[in-house]
Amino acid sequence: MNFKHLHYFWMAAKAGGVVKAGEQLHTTPQTLSGQIKLLEDWLGRKLFQKSGRNLELTEDGRLALGYAEQIFQLGADLENAIRQPRGTERTLDFRVGVADSVVKSLAYRLLEPALHTQHQVRLICHEGKFTDLLARLALNQLDMVLADEPMSKRLSVKAFNHPLGQTAMSFFCTPALKSTLQGAFPACLDNAPVLLQGAQASVRQQWEGWLSKYQIQPLTVGEFDDSALMTAFARQGRGVFMAPRVMEPDIMEQFGVEVIGRSDELTEEFFAITVERRITHPCVAAITASARDELFRARSLS
Repeated sequence: MNFKHLHYFWMAAKAGGVVKAGEQLHTTPQTLSGQIKLLEDWLGRKLFQKSGRNLELTEDGRLALGYAEQIFQLGADLENAIRQPRGTERTLDFRVGVADSVVKSLAYRLLEPALHTQHQVRLICHEGKFTDLLARLALNQLDMVLADEPMSKRLSVKAFNHPLGQTAMSFFCTPALKSTLQGAFPACLDNAPVLLQGAQASVRQQWEGWLSKYQIQPLTVGEFDDSALMTAFARQGRGVFMAPRVMEPDIMEQFGVEVIGRSDELTEEFFAITVERRITHPCVAAITASARDELFRARSLS
């Protein structure tokens, strides 16, 4: 394989086309296209296809990009290792995908133990939709995905769910909004403004049944795939929201809200998803051990 051709393909895929890649490489789009065509001929597969005026990766192109990412990352690691002074420890990159539905303060608590292993770790975090992160995991672009739901067996991704722990949900709002609520929890939610996780969030599958059981009809002000955006609205008193009970003190301090009630019937479970059936990555091992033995266990007993 001509790695110069692979490098041109990698740059074009990352830049979103040969024009932008040409500007970065100080070469013409025609030269880039010709080099990529030679790579396609050698592989016997099309790596790009036209989509209107743009180019997009084919399925084979996405597969090739995953391997190219690893190859050139290894090249960068080799360069760094060679240039490091002798006797210094090599930095271990830990690439994590965090589903955007996971509360950010909880994501920090779950990931923070990775920085306390015996290795010098560089944490590289990517946030996005759960399915997109799983696709990157399948291409070996991530070492782990952190999510509030397990990977479905229906997905054709060879990966494994490692349960971290489960927590009941608490309900929060600003003191000003709390003063307007009528009655005890959960009846006080009737006709109250609420901010909800997106429809794909695992806790939403329990929500409608819970409302029906208690005959509550709140006013849904907004639905959010991104937990950070939801809490930004909550901080301004726009509605009641629910979040993991294990994070109560952190959430109250960070957003200036109060707990108005708790429900053991609404729960969230968190998972570390990796391509390893048996955990061997030191950072993943530290995260799973801390979550199971400390974060969820200690706070469930408090």
